[in-house]
Amino acid sequence: MFAWGEDCQRGFWVKGDCNTTNATTGDGVHRLNLGYHVTDLSAGHNVLAFVKSNGNAFIMRTNESRDGGRVRGKQRFVKCKEKIEAVSCGDDVVTLLSERGSLLCVDTTQAPYTPRMLEAFSNIPVAQVACGSQHSVALSKDGQVYTWGLNSRGQLGVGKRNSGASSPQHLRSLSAIPVVRIAAGGEQSFALSVSGGVFGWGRNDFGQLGLGDAKDRQTPTLIPGLNLKKTSYISCGKDHTAILTKDGVVFTFGSGQYGQLGHNSLRNELRPRLVAELWGAKVSMIACGRHHTLALIDVKRVYSFGCREQGQLGREEKSHPSVPLPVQLPQDTGDPKITTIFAGENCSFATCSSDEEVHRDSNADSNIIRRCLEGMIDKWTSECNSKSWKKIKQDIWRTFSSASCLNNSFLEQSGKHLQTSPKYHGLNLKMARLSFKKLVKNDKVWEEVEAAIFHLLPLLDTNPVGVEGLRIYVLLNELLHVIQKHTRQQNTKLAEAVAAAVTKLPAKSLQIIGDWWSSLSPSTMVRFVKVWKKALAVILSSRPVRRNSGVRSLLQVLQYMHNVNSRVAESQKLPESDFHLLLDFNFLIEDVELWYLRSQRMFEAPEPLVLCNFPIVLDLQAKIQVFYMNAEFTKGQSFLFLILGLSFPVSPNLELDLRRASLLEDTFKQLAATHHKDYKRPLDVFLDENPESDNVYVKDFFYEVFHEMMSSESGMFVFNDSETLAWFPSRVPQEVQRFYLFGVLCGLALYNQVIVHLPFPLVLFKKLLGVKPSVEDMMEFSPSVGKQVKINLNHTDLDFYMIKSP
Repeated sequence: MFAWGEDCQRGFWVKGDCNTTNATTGDGVHRLNLGYHVTDLSAGHNVLAFVKSNGNAFIMRTNESRDGGRVRGKQRFVKCKEKIEAVSCGDDVVTLLSERGSLLCVDTTQAPYTPRMLEAFSNIPVAQVACGSQHSVALSKDGQVYTWGLNSRGQLGVGKRNSGASSPQHLRSLSAIPVVRIAAGGEQSFALSVSGGVFGWGRNDFGQLGLGDAKDRQTPTLIPGLNLKKTSYISCGKDHTAILTKDGVVFTFGSGQYGQLGHNSLRNELRPRLVAELWGAKVSMIACGRHHTLALIDVKRVYSFGCREQGQLGREEKSHPSVPLPVQLPQDTGDPKITTIFAGENCSFATCSSDEEVHRDSNADSNIIRRCLEGMIDKWTSECNSKSWKKIKQDIWRTFSSASCLNNSFLEQSGKHLQTSPKYHGLNLKMARLSFKKLVKNDKVWEEVEAAIFHLLPLLDTNPVGVEGLRIYVLLNELLHVIQKHTRQQNTKLAEAVAAAVTKLPAKSLQIIGDWWSSLSPSTMVRFVKVWKKALAVILSSRPVRRNSGVRSLLQVLQYMHNVNSRVAESQKLPESDFHLLLDFNFLIEDVELWYLRSQRMFEAPEPLVLCNFPIVLDLQAKIQVFYMNAEFTKGQSFLFLILGLSFPVSPNLELDLRRASLLEDTFKQLAATHHKDYKRPLDVFLDENPESDNVYVKDFFYEVFHEMMSSESGMFVFNDSETLAWFPSRVPQEVQRFYLFGVLCGLALYNQVIVHLPFPLVLFKKLLGVKPSVEDMMEFSPSVGKQVKINLNHTDLDFYMIKSP
């Protein structure tokens, strides 16, 4: 092993002599002939610990000497019942991680060094541990993050500053994120997700969280500057941070006081900045000490930059400390192959191996349980016997009651999921669909899976910190589809529970899920829409129809999908009929009654289930029925006064007494004098003082008045060249009120169930619905003008100018 920096040789048991590059002063890189292989090493302010390949752990305490210097003591064996796999050091505390996932702590201020088991993890296997100065972070094998220790700068991520916590606290804000790595520095902490999302919290006065400012964070916060960078490893110094990507690129940020960022300056960086001197070098590992940084390249070269006061850079003092340069390894060691680098406090280490030994890569998968659900489901469904059932049941609950496990499943292969963003979910939905199909066909297994999901749904974070926490909603949509297609289950409780969870999400999360939906193929989108339609069909076909929050949640999700569909390109857009429900006529009558009673505030009636809020589920025929039913209810209000024993000061009907010779003028005059509330009364039309009025008169009236209005002689409208379509004039030649009354007459015609001919182009109805007009709309009204507009739009401004120029 190579060692350089503060007191780097002292304390290790060495085999024979050790060679150095500067044997007289001890300032260079030393080769320590240990006689054993170091698999992990960590150094804090006052302590250094390492693990041998046989699982034994050792600790060395650094104390002040009589002359005020710092002297490292000899290594001491830590007696543990289990083999140790990893170690991490704070200022005075050493945390040991066993191969079985047990976590032990050693307080080095008290001798002897007796490891203490952390009871909070007695039933929680741990995959990783990282220590800051006086706080610790642990990652369980099922992807959950725990923190404990001091919390003066928010480094525990629990949402507020306090004195800290002596026992591990579950970081619920990351519970849905598929975390695969953790890191901790002086008073800052980090978590890395499976798709490269980086979350930081704690102290940030030098920008060591990379968020673009110097404000501390009390909860995990996504670092936007590292989105889509394919981050694979994080290492922290006291006040700076280094990031390594899958492509071997290094980014640094935070304090640059000692040049530890490698940017050829001593300036702080508030955002992640690429280390240009290492560009193209394919870095395989990074490590941060207190104020210095190491980078391993091609198993042969170690680069260093930052503070060099204790010789921790391993190179000549005259070289610039802020520029990454090679560590000067001893020349008489042949051609060593470096497997691992370690940096801690003010010292640095590099371990070597033969060609046969496996190289430890920062890009390698961590010890997190990477659940291959498709393989696990095959096992559950094929080995579902009494002997294996207990273990299978535990695996089912561990997987399906954990949002992070589900969000870590069915990912696109070949690293494609590393492109996960608000526009791309990173899931292989075909793989998920095939696996879920196997799952639901085994009743015993499916019963446990369903119970686990019901347990999970109320616990989901309503405001996940990263987009990867939202994958579960897409997967559950796919699962519901498989249930409906491959089982005879008519129970809608799971669909209602999933819909309720979706509706609790904030607008920002719903926007992301909506963008994911809009990126799906039309066939997949149809499949997802049918999930909610089928659940609603079951509910609406029952008697009496349930009008609870679960049903409304289903309707809300269907509405969300409709909103998304309205944003996609025309070629991808689903027809409106895909959102329609087949509604029973009696149900519609009941909903209209509730709608009407609430609108009149006559009684404390419950809210209608469909009308007002969810008209998207009504087809054209249902909408016509609803309109006419409401019209009849409204007209009938006039007679309610008679039922209650009240009398009208005037007739309960809207009466128009007109002359055929001046039908249009009389109509406009009398409607203008009528209060708008009276338009909703039953209509009576009397012509030429005839005392009788019937439906025939009403229909004739509307035919005649619209025929006269839409004629060119009325002067109200302009017509296209073929005189087949009408439009409003750019300059109104007559009173504006006439156009208002034209609208009133259109409403009265519909209200009284009379169909009239309105020769307007489609664009009028688009404008009424708030739909953006297109060039095709101009083509419909005036083909010649529309054609010229289309030609102009298909040319650049320069082309158009050249064509028009003389």
